[in-house]
Amino acid sequence: QVQLVESGGGSVQPGGSLRLSCAASGSIFSIHSMDWYRQTTGKQRVLVAGSTSAGGTTYADSVKGRFTISRDNAKNTVYLQMNSLKPEDTAVYYCRAGAVVVRTSTTFNSYNEVWGQGTPVTVSS
Repeated sequence: QVQLVESGGGSVQPGGSLRLSCAASGSIFSIHSMDWYRQTTGKQRVLVAGSTSAGGTTYADSVKGRFTISRDNAKNTVYLQMNSLKPEDTAVYYCRAGAVVVRTSTTFNSYNEVWGQGTPVTVSS
């Protein structure tokens, strides 16, 4: 069993900063990708930033230059540093882990993807 626990969301004024964290727990052997998505009411969940275990990163055009994704593979944790926040960044932010391999006492189990519960971010004056 794998769980993702997000933290760091909250309310901030435009131009402010927040740092989100997402920690994966369980008998994790490996995680290929750890990403951040966001969703607003009535809209689809969209990719904000992604990272691979090899160090690759990708960003949505709307956050390039403002957001930075980083990852601690030893801790199975991914971070999202969000600077120069705008009202349009307001959303629920979700962490996603892709291609997760878990070690059991006798074998390995794999999961295509695991999602966190989401953490809300509100940017408003």
